[in-house]
Amino acid sequence: MTSRVFVRAERVPGERRVAASPDSVTKLRKAGLEVSVASGAGRHAGVSDEAYAAAGAMIVPAGGHVELDVLFHVRPLTASDLDGLPAGVITVGVVDPFRHVSVLQKAASSGITTFALDFLPRISRAQSMDVLSSQALLAGYKCVLFAADAFDRMFPMTMTAAGTLAPARVLVLGAGVAGLQAIATAKRLGGVVSAYDVRSSSADEVRSVGGTFISLDLEAADAVGGYARELGEARAQRQRELLTPFVEAADIIITTAAVPGRPAPQLITSAMMTGMKAGSVVVDLAAETGGNVEASVPGERIPFPVAAGEVTVIGVQDIHSELAVDASKLLGMNFANFLTALTVDGTVLPDFGDELVSGSCLTHQGAIVHPRITELLTKEVAR
Repeated sequence: MTSRVFVRAERVPGERRVAASPDSVTKLRKAGLEVSVASGAGRHAGVSDEAYAAAGAMIVPAGGHVELDVLFHVRPLTASDLDGLPAGVITVGVVDPFRHVSVLQKAASSGITTFALDFLPRISRAQSMDVLSSQALLAGYKCVLFAADAFDRMFPMTMTAAGTLAPARVLVLGAGVAGLQAIATAKRLGGVVSAYDVRSSSADEVRSVGGTFISLDLEAADAVGGYARELGEARAQRQRELLTPFVEAADIIITTAAVPGRPAPQLITSAMMTGMKAGSVVVDLAAETGGNVEASVPGERIPFPVAAGEVTVIGVQDIHSELAVDASKLLGMNFANFLTALTVDGTVLPDFGDELVSGSCLTHQGAIVHPRITELLTKEVAR
């Protein structure tokens, strides 16, 4: 039986992305799948209903009924989003499960199978489906543009008959995909860029994109899958102490550090910023998930008083929607690559013996099945 995929219009205010592009619809159709798209779903991402239709999708008018076997979503679903979904439906999208456990519990009790693309195993086969990396790439680039817009100087060193302008000194904290893209972008703009990350592999990666790696007298903090692990408070405090001189010397700071399933680590306290130069800019990419910068507020650009004047602190929010066209193009192929890997002759048939499937499936056949989520629930019950 041919599986039917429905691409919904996102409902979170400020979210402009969509989970499919005309190219990804074409890929899904070639795999034998039927595709429906909510009318207007791509309007903020530069994709018209006509473009989807030309690629082979059926357009579902607002309020129209749709038969579906698979639901694509960008933002995590809410409990009300699950209402009306029949048992057996497969949802595919970003789930952020640690912050939406109650929704997972409802999905399980409703007989819905949930796949989280933000939980994909870190294996080579999953790279073309990795929504975290594709979106982080764009976020790192945009953070630097936010900083450049707020900065009251040029990035590059410029020599003129009237004098020489010094280059901007840029500090990037966190050297994952977003951080590396921020380093590369700041370097292309002419900044002098240094960076720090707790993972042992980061030094070579930072140098490969033109940055200078900051070495602190601390042990590395690697976790499984290439992520960073959460630091103990004593280790985190020592790190902040050692980073303070670099913070004070920077003209621009971009923070991108994250620990999966945990609030963002606080890298820069307000006390660390008091010695910064007036006119400096701090951009916190992690503001929405707790913040790397104590002073940041999601979605706000605030003046922060320092000894020499003021520093601008930008708390990032909905940054991917600032580049909705490219973000949606990448997302669409991430989603299509994942689903077609689960498709046999036009039918979605997940093979739970496949690491790709078992590593990203959170609920199935009436239960929460991912060990990291069940472990979390067990700990909560034991408290």
